Amino acid sequence: MDSNRGILTLRRNGRETMNCSWGTELWDQFDNLEKHTQWGIEFVERYTKFVKERSEIELNYAKQIRNLSKKYQPKKNSREEEEYKYSSCRAFLMTLNELNDYAGQHEIVAENLNTQILSELSRYIQELKAERKSHFHDGRRAQQHMENSWKQLESSKRRFERDCKEADRAQHYFEKMDADINVTKADVEKARQQAQIRHQVAADSKNEYLSCLQKFNKDQSEHYYTLIPLIFQRIQEMEERRIERVGESMRTYADVDRRVLPIVSKCLDGMNKAAESIDPKMDTKQVVETYKSGFEPPGDVEFEDYSLSMRRAVSESSFLNARGESRRRSRGKLWPFIKRNKLMSLLASPRQPPPPPPTSPSPSSAVPNGPQSPPQQQKEPFAQRINGFMSSKHRSLRSLKRGLSLKLGTSSEDYSHLPPEQRRKKLQAKLNDITKDLQKEMDQRDALAKMKDVYMKNPHMGDPSSVDPRLEEIAHNIDKLQQEAQKFESWLADVEGKLLEKGDVQRRQSAHFDSHGHAPVGNNCAQNRESSPDGSYTEDHGVENQFKSRSTEFDDEFDDEDPLPTIGTCKALYPFEGQNEGTISMAEGEMLYVIEEDKGDGWTRVRRNEDEEGYVPTSYIKLYFDTNAKGAMTYI
Repeated sequence: MDSNRGILTLRRNGRETMNCSWGTELWDQFDNLEKHTQWGIEFVERYTKFVKERSEIELNYAKQIRNLSKKYQPKKNSREEEEYKYSSCRAFLMTLNELNDYAGQHEIVAENLNTQILSELSRYIQELKAERKSHFHDGRRAQQHMENSWKQLESSKRRFERDCKEADRAQHYFEKMDADINVTKADVEKARQQAQIRHQVAADSKNEYLSCLQKFNKDQSEHYYTLIPLIFQRIQEMEERRIERVGESMRTYADVDRRVLPIVSKCLDGMNKAAESIDPKMDTKQVVETYKSGFEPPGDVEFEDYSLSMRRAVSESSFLNARGESRRRSRGKLWPFIKRNKLMSLLASPRQPPPPPPTSPSPSSAVPNGPQSPPQQQKEPFAQRINGFMSSKHRSLRSLKRGLSLKLGTSSEDYSHLPPEQRRKKLQAKLNDITKDLQKEMDQRDALAKMKDVYMKNPHMGDPSSVDPRLEEIAHNIDKLQQEAQKFESWLADVEGKLLEKGDVQRRQSAHFDSHGHAPVGNNCAQNRESSPDGSYTEDHGVENQFKSRSTEFDDEFDDEDPLPTIGTCKALYPFEGQNEGTISMAEGEMLYVIEEDKGDGWTRVRRNEDEEGYVPTSYIKLYFDTNAKGAMTYI
């Protein structure tokens, strides 16, 4: 009785604690609960897949952002590096750096999603599947036990029913035999004993049936009020933990983004700061610092009175010299406004008529004038021929030097090919680099000297003589750098002195202009001292520099100009040897590009390649003009 009372108390307490639980409310929904928990696991797997794809998106986005930032970073030893002296370019570089940090935050998001959500959920899904399998295995085992108990009850019930029917038939047979007077006493006794046996079997079947019935009721009560509620309660707790875990993962998902927001905000603030650092005034000032040449503006063009030569008889020599001098002066003053190709066409054009083709007779003699025979020229004065000879030599040397510089990619060590102001900046930058290298070598020398001193005091740490070769090498490098520094300092001092002298002259000229209200008539600044585009200065001492003026009129400042466009092609009808200045050789049948047509002097300007061009006789070639191209014009 006490044990039965304890069981009832336990069942009552169980019912009170499991109110509104799956064990009591869903006691008959085993299959539906199995489907629902399977759906819950599939939902967690689907959410895990979502987080994984988001992590991959973050990684790909960060990678693309980093590649974009790297793509627009300035390349080393390139023109783009020089552009970053402007505030707008520096701001863009700062934006790229901030963008790179911004990409790093997306990488952190992807990493945190992987470590804090993906790995945890993947492990939890495996544990959840194992726990669910265990609970439903216990439930199926309990159901199987109830089915076996029910089958046993049904079997005992059917046996009891069958035994009762057989006992009833045996009783009727005994009563029939007992009432029949023709039946012997032995047969009646036998029928009575058979009936008693059947009644005993029926009684045993009844007891067995009662026992099975009690056992089944007990198992059924335990199944529906103890085992199933307990199993379903565990399944319910498992489901609640699953839902709670999904909620925690979603909160972590949001926190992963929230934790990087401060740094992302700093990156955006850095981009705003970079935009605010742009200074238009400073950039325009930097343009002046970059491209300022230091040259003086050209002076006024003087009036050239050609009527004087008409009023008085002049010699051919004086007339030609005056004409050449006037051209030289006008070119020297207007050189910033004339393109290189047109200047070169002025200087390099042949000064003699072209030879006639081999098939035509010479106009001045009966002897045929081949393509290699020089044409008849007018006699020139001695001074003019010497002047032309020296000018030709200067142009040839300058062209050769310029061609070698373009092909080999070299320039003067003292930057004399640059304008004065740019030359000063280049020399100063080179001197700063040498100073840095010199300081680095001296620091290494001091460090090695200390190391040698330590070795001498502590021989077990190393051999002092092992440092001597390196010290000698550093001493040699220091001497070499010091010599280079002295050389560049002398060049820099020379350039700065010339710039100061030029500034004084400009101030004096400006003061004279302000006091008289007009520019000086003689224009001493432009006449007495002509500035060449390479930054060097040529003092005009009269006749002494007459042959040098042509070679210093123009320089390598125009080497960067684009070549003349082609206006057609031509085919060489005869071979021609270009022996004069400005001409080019050609073989019979050779195809050349035409860049300037004949202007009436019998010469056509052609080009073989980028570095080889010149004039050929028009009568020696057959022209094929391009109707869409614009012909070059010659400026006189």
